[in-house]
Amino acid sequence: MSKKMIMGNEAIALGAICAGVNVISGYPGTPSSEIIEFAAKYIKQTGAYIEWSVNEKAALEVAAGASYCGARTLVTMKQVGLNVAGDPAMCLSYVGVKGGMVIVSADDPGPISSQTEQDTRMYGAFSKIPVFDPSSPEEAFEMIQQAFKFSERYNTPVLLRPTTRIDHGYASMEIPELPKAKKIEGFEKDTGRWVIFPRTSFLNHKRIFERNEFILPSEFSKSKFNFIENKIPGSKKGIVASGVSYCYAKEALEILGEKNIPVLKIGTPYPFPSELAKSFLADAEEVLVIEELDPVIENDLLKLCGKNHLENKIHGKLTKEIPEAGEYSVEIVKQAIAKFIGLEVSENKIELPPLPVRPPVLCAGCPHRASFYAVKQAMKGEKTVYCGDIGCYTLGNAKPLDMCDTCLCMGADITMAQGFFHAENDRHCFSFIGDSTFFASGITGVVNAVYNQARQTICILDNSTTAMTGHQPHPGTGVTMMGEITEKISIEKILKAVGVEPVVTVNPFNLEESIAAVKECDSHEGVSAVIFKSPCIALLRKEEFKEFRKPALCVENEKCVGCKKCINEIGCPALGMNGKKARIDSSLCTGCSLCPQICPVNAIASKN
Repeated sequence: MSKKMIMGNEAIALGAICAGVNVISGYPGTPSSEIIEFAAKYIKQTGAYIEWSVNEKAALEVAAGASYCGARTLVTMKQVGLNVAGDPAMCLSYVGVKGGMVIVSADDPGPISSQTEQDTRMYGAFSKIPVFDPSSPEEAFEMIQQAFKFSERYNTPVLLRPTTRIDHGYASMEIPELPKAKKIEGFEKDTGRWVIFPRTSFLNHKRIFERNEFILPSEFSKSKFNFIENKIPGSKKGIVASGVSYCYAKEALEILGEKNIPVLKIGTPYPFPSELAKSFLADAEEVLVIEELDPVIENDLLKLCGKNHLENKIHGKLTKEIPEAGEYSVEIVKQAIAKFIGLEVSENKIELPPLPVRPPVLCAGCPHRASFYAVKQAMKGEKTVYCGDIGCYTLGNAKPLDMCDTCLCMGADITMAQGFFHAENDRHCFSFIGDSTFFASGITGVVNAVYNQARQTICILDNSTTAMTGHQPHPGTGVTMMGEITEKISIEKILKAVGVEPVVTVNPFNLEESIAAVKECDSHEGVSAVIFKSPCIALLRKEEFKEFRKPALCVENEKCVGCKKCINEIGCPALGMNGKKARIDSSLCTGCSLCPQICPVNAIASKN
């Protein structure tokens, strides 16, 4: 037993390992990415198998096969990744599992790094999969171990729903000695159980309904993760909270000096622990519900009141007494509680000095900037649409590049460009997708484009990594999460095999060649592709990428005319002005060589 200060995601990984997890799969997505990375540190010690799958659907299906053998499985993703895994998730709910299966779907209130504020608790109810909702890293560590046992007891997948502040929060915890992975019983053939026929689903639906509506509400009412604090008979008002909001509520009550307000803490929001909630409502005439994202618990309490003809007043998002969107804080919760209990509390507004505006930008030396600029120059004066995707390259929408007209979800760039073409066939349609996203969700769009005879140019921004989520490997890198060297899957060969023609690979920092490649592909009548291949600058510190390292550039003041073209054309953060002359910040510059090709007077050169 050792005591460590650990991140919430590490607590989740260690909890799964303590539960004897056999197989871990997932797809990178903030705020969940570190779970697999932490777990990978212990695979030799525990004997578990771990992988970054090509997407969340593949990850869940890998886990399903292992679970049917009796293996305990952990699947990790962010909340929007659960949409990608939706098909197997819905079916697994009906078919069930053998070995315990926990699906971690990390929600992102704010959102801080996501497309939406999707609430996994709602998905749990939709798919009929029980949901556990930790309020701290310590509870997440304990909760995931119980979730595996629960999964096996009821032969169902379980959703663990940490939010960003749980995933990335830290706690000092006692870590027990880590066990070896659980012994696997093995797969037993049983088509009546494992083949999802309509009759099987009908019978399982009846069983699941009985479990979720009548058995689990009672069991969860006795769970250690659901409890009432400060229960005071005859109290007029109470607080109901879940997840990290429970911690905010506790701290807010302490600040307000209110020690006698009962609090109902919900750790298993679905199925709802109705018996415990009913006993809480018996002593609290009015209740304020504090929960981030959707009013899930609030609606459950309203349903409970209606079903049992209770006259309790439920306050929350639906009464506009607490924000309906965004991330909460102790201050937000304190203000809501103070108003609810009738306290006058002034806001602790700290006067801060104004900060400079710092919009997110592509890094200095990022190859995506050069790729976008080449397409922009090649298509000057044309009627175009540039469909973007999820990744660092979404930042191509910022001026002065302004090269991302749409961004919907992963892989949508390729298929949306087809929609633009079929609606306006005189428009030059371009899609931008990264190498990792191409493997995750881009290939089907390419097949669709070729099959349905679209005219578009697919721009693959191949930087040899999954950069935005922390540089995880993918099928094109030739390295697995187990540390094994494997065959690099060629994007060029996939495109050509599907029927894309031409497929041109260029170094985006060779501006003239890149512009020529774009023009060549755009002139083609069908589906064409340009692969802009150059490593992410964060990889240059690795020995295998040392050939791409270059010295910083500098401006020759006697040549510079102060036209600002280098600054205004590409928006590189290493470029600025020093008086009337351009300057290059050598601490940021990577020597990528894009700006010298833009300068009209050849005033930019290598320091050497």
